[in-house]
Amino acid sequence: MREVREAFRRFWPLTRGDRKWLLAIIGCVVVSALAETASILLFAELTDNALKSGSLDAFWSPAGAWLAVAALGALVGYLGNSLATWTAERFVLRLRAGVFRHVQDLPPHFFQKHRQGDLVERLTGDVEAIEQMVVSGVVGTVSAAFSAVFYAAAAFWLRWDLALVTFVLAPLFLLAARRFSGRVREASQDERVADGAITSVVEESLGNVVLTQAYNRQGDEAGRLDREARAWMKASVRGARLSEMYEQFVEVVETVCVLTVIGLGVWEISADRMTLGRLLAFAAFIGYLYPPVRNLGQLGLTLTAATAGAQRLNEILDAQPSVADPTAPVRAWPVRGWVGFHGVSFRYPGATRESLADVTFTASPGELVIITGASGAGKSTLSKLLTRFYDPSAGVITLDGVPLPDVPLDFLREQIALLPQETLILNGTIRENIECGRPGATDADIERVARSAAAHAFITALPEGYDTRITPVTATLSGGQLKRITIARAMLRAAPVLILDEPTAGLDSVAARQIVQPLRRLMSSRTTIMITHDLSLAPDADRILVVDEGRLVEAGSHAELVARGGMYTRLAGPVPRVLEGRVEDTLVLRV
Repeated sequence: MREVREAFRRFWPLTRGDRKWLLAIIGCVVVSALAETASILLFAELTDNALKSGSLDAFWSPAGAWLAVAALGALVGYLGNSLATWTAERFVLRLRAGVFRHVQDLPPHFFQKHRQGDLVERLTGDVEAIEQMVVSGVVGTVSAAFSAVFYAAAAFWLRWDLALVTFVLAPLFLLAARRFSGRVREASQDERVADGAITSVVEESLGNVVLTQAYNRQGDEAGRLDREARAWMKASVRGARLSEMYEQFVEVVETVCVLTVIGLGVWEISADRMTLGRLLAFAAFIGYLYPPVRNLGQLGLTLTAATAGAQRLNEILDAQPSVADPTAPVRAWPVRGWVGFHGVSFRYPGATRESLADVTFTASPGELVIITGASGAGKSTLSKLLTRFYDPSAGVITLDGVPLPDVPLDFLREQIALLPQETLILNGTIRENIECGRPGATDADIERVARSAAAHAFITALPEGYDTRITPVTATLSGGQLKRITIARAMLRAAPVLILDEPTAGLDSVAARQIVQPLRRLMSSRTTIMITHDLSLAPDADRILVVDEGRLVEAGSHAELVARGGMYTRLAGPVPRVLEGRVEDTLVLRV
């Protein structure tokens, strides 16, 4: 029960704002239980006064009262159940939104450690399990408790001695629930882990369907899904067996209780100490009493199972963002785009060595700074630090001379347009994909940047033009065309600082040449930091920085580095080109 209390303590505050509705639901529960109790007593009166004597005159008054009570109970029950569903869904909505906001602030390495499908399962199934504990659990507990109290009180009022005999067996339900709770929690946790694994396998397989078909991996993927599905089936069947075992046990206990009441009642009637109506009413109260008591025991199993979801969700909520907004942020200012790295070192959480070590350089407004080096040298880490996905472990990064930790995150990222290595496409229209660079942009602005990105022509050639729907795996457009849409998005951002991370990655030579001019227009008048292996734009760069094993080993213009003959020339190689009828050598990066 300690896990249940801890989970309840953590998630109960989310009901703030809905607690008045919870009180209203409890009020409906109380009225419904009272109406049910009154109905049983009216049934006893009908039996003794109308049925036994066959008197129609004795029928109308209790029958009318019974109908009125039933109508009231039905109305209140409808209102209470509808309000309970609405309140429960509001809680789910609030909890899921809070967890999702938290997830969006977590650092990249968190998502590298967790499978995407498993995270999806935590945001769906595990969130709903917590609702079963915090909202539906509270309502169910109160409902069962009030019903049990009213039915027990009515039975005690009818025949206290018989009631005491039957109450003795009630604790068996709670003891049985406690006996099963540990194994139910374990089975539920295994089932939720397996649910996440299944979602992950399906998601990964669908995302890599080309690889699956090209390498004839259909059987392997089916085998992966089968293994995870069998683990889920095993846990699910184990949990179902335990729940069914509990259900069947309490059915037997209930039968024993009812038979005991009937046997004692027959004995009481034979001794003329009890009427048939009162016996039927007493039996009804006992019959109605045990289901709420059983529900209290079943609720314990539900709460125990929900703790498995709470533990998985807590793992997300306990993960802390790697950066936070400053407590005393600087005021917004018109950013010019001066970028400075001053003795910056950084090591990823859990890594054994530094990804960057004592890196120092500056980039001025309008400059193009190319950062190159071997794979794994630490180039992309620079972009993660500049956009403050992480803070350096040593040194400081500045924007217009202001340390980044002093700049509000929203303001900082509005000043930086990031064109990542992956061609990131939203599931939506081409217009929506471009507009997300600056939400609220006009159609004229979107068309203007699409023209600058050399994308307008192929967009308007599509049957639906800018309203054509595309997805991250769309076959409607080529890789180069999708890249130009992302360039248009970055242009619409109109940020003073631009970060290009391998802008030609994954493109063939024709597609790469097609985006060169859009890239030049995008970089115009901005502070541009290009992280790349492709040195086709190297002669245009104001400076080239060469990074090796996290250290800045060379810096200078293209001509200076070629003349120096250091690591830059080792990364590059001579390739012949035709120039005015002669073959000359030029340096391009080996990839």
